[in-house]
Amino acid sequence: MSVIFITGIDTGSGKTLVTGLIARYLRQNNIPVITQKIVQTGCENTSEDILTHRKIMGIDLTEMDKKGLTCPYIFKYPASPHLSARMEQKEIDPDVIAQATNELSQKYETVLLEGSGGIYVPLTPDITILDYIEEHKYPVIVVTYPRLGSINHTLLTLEALKNRDLDIIGITYNNFPEQEKEIAQDTREVIEKYISQYWFQATIIDIPVFGFKNIPDIDFSRLF
Repeated sequence: MSVIFITGIDTGSGKTLVTGLIARYLRQNNIPVITQKIVQTGCENTSEDILTHRKIMGIDLTEMDKKGLTCPYIFKYPASPHLSARMEQKEIDPDVIAQATNELSQKYETVLLEGSGGIYVPLTPDITILDYIEEHKYPVIVVTYPRLGSINHTLLTLEALKNRDLDIIGITYNNFPEQEKEIAQDTREVIEKYISQYWFQATIIDIPVFGFKNIPDIDFSRLF
């Protein structure tokens, strides 16, 4: 069994696209893979992020999707999971998410578990996403991107994961939306220099700008 947690440095970093692209890559290499969303807010009935994963993977919704296992909690209010749950007078039980992941892992070799926002987002009033990752000791892929301010958010995310003694298996550099060339290039160089000189050797994989009519096949072999 292999469960990999995919987190972004914040909301909008592109972790949904990256999760779908990695699942696409594994599927093309004949590795049984499924994606899961820890919690989805701001939508109804079916997780929008799961729908995006399936579109990128080139498959229809699975039976596991229809059972609700790939996203056990969906809330209408677009906010942090703990607040969205409270707005509907509900509570998130982390054990329900873990049980769903375990059931998925019985059928698939790899489960890609996408987070919600950044790692310090509250999952419940008492537990953050980071706490949940640490409890289960999941290896992590960090999704970053070159907008202004992302250097700070990226390094803080890496620092927090390192301080919890979690395995960071790679960093994906999402180039969408496009930024000024100078900012994009410098941001990547700073992140690469930081992780190589002060921390560890981590793979950085670049994600090009693309549309759903022309989904690229990206080589993620260096992550595995």
